[in-house]
Amino acid sequence: MKFSKSSVSKLLLAAAFCTATFAMPAQAAPKKEFNVAWSIYVGWMPWPYADQAGIVKKWADKYGIKIKVTQINDYVESINQYTAGKFDGVVMTNMDALTIPAAGGVDTTAVIIGDYSNGNDGVVLKNAKTLGAIKGQSVNLVEFSVSHYLLARGLSSVGLAEKDIKTVNTSDADIVSAYKAAGTTALVTWNPQLSEINAEPTATMVFDSSKIPGEIIDTMSVNTKTLKDNPALGKALVGIWFETLKLMQDPVKGKAAREAMAKLSGSSIASFEGQLKTTKMFYTPAEAVNFTSDPKLVKTMDLVSGFSFDHGLLGQGVASKDAIGIAFPGGATLGDKKNIKLRFDASFMKLAADGKL
Repeated sequence: MKFSKSSVSKLLLAAAFCTATFAMPAQAAPKKEFNVAWSIYVGWMPWPYADQAGIVKKWADKYGIKIKVTQINDYVESINQYTAGKFDGVVMTNMDALTIPAAGGVDTTAVIIGDYSNGNDGVVLKNAKTLGAIKGQSVNLVEFSVSHYLLARGLSSVGLAEKDIKTVNTSDADIVSAYKAAGTTALVTWNPQLSEINAEPTATMVFDSSKIPGEIIDTMSVNTKTLKDNPALGKALVGIWFETLKLMQDPVKGKAAREAMAKLSGSSIASFEGQLKTTKMFYTPAEAVNFTSDPKLVKTMDLVSGFSFDHGLLGQGVASKDAIGIAFPGGATLGDKKNIKLRFDASFMKLAADGKL
C-alpha cells in the first residue's frame, strides 16, 4: 500500500524522534494501555468490527490491559504516526513496514500475518485492453507503495521498465476521482477503490496481484521493544484477530459480521464479499504460521528490498539493498544481521494454533 514523496519529510522527523525516544534502558516497566491504528482495507476490517463487537475488550481484559483501536483515514499517515511513536502498532504491508518504520530506525515486528493480496491490487487502463499499451502513459498511483511495486513487477512481465512510463503521485483518497478526470489513462490502486474504478465501463484491469501471489502481505505490526516488554499485547492482538476471523466463517453469525465490516469500510456487502474473494485470508493461526515460516517469505522480502533500494526508500546514503536486516522464524535473516529492524514473528500465532493463548 502506501508511501508517498510527501511523507519523506515526516519520515525524517519520525526517525529523529524515534532515535531519541528509544534511547532508554533495555527493560521498561510493563504498560497497561496500548493504541493500535488501522485504515480501510478489506483485510483489515476485522479490527474495527472486533472493537465494535467487544472482542477487543474481551481479550484485553483477559491479559489485564487496555487496547484502543484507532482509525486513521490516510494510510501513509497512520504509518508515519506509528513511526513517530504515537501508536504501539499499526496495520501495514510488508513493504511499507520495511520502507517507513524499519528504514526510519524503528525496530518493528510483524506479529500477525493476516493475508496476502490475491487480486486486491491492480493496474487499470482506460480504453485499452493489455498491459503493453501502458507504454508512454502517465500512471496515477501512490508512489513508492505496493502499488508502485506491483506496477514494476507487471512492467517486467511484458518487457517494459519504469523508464517507459511516467508515474503521477496520487493519494489513495483521491485515486477514484483521478480516474474520472479526462486526462487520466492509467492507474494502480487497491480495494475498495479498485472495485469502484473497475465498475467504470472504460476500465480494464490488465495486471493484478494474483499474478504475484504472496508478495503483497498485510500485517499487524508493533514496536519490537514494546512487544518485548509487554508480551501480553502480542497475545491479546492474536487472540482478537483469530476469534474475529473464526466468527466471519460462522454459518450463522458470519454474514452479519461481514455485513458490519462492509458498512464500516463504506462498501456494499456484495462489493465486500467480492474483495474477500481476491484476498487470501489466513483464517486459522496454523495457516498463518505456515506462511510466515515458509522460506518463500525470505525470497519475497529479497525482491521487496531490491525494489525499495532501487527507489531510494531505504534511507539516504544506503549502499545496498541489504543495509536493513530482516529476521524470520527459525533464525533465518536477510540483510545486515547487525542492523535488524524488521522481524516476522510467528511465535504468538503459534500459541494460538496450539490452543495456548
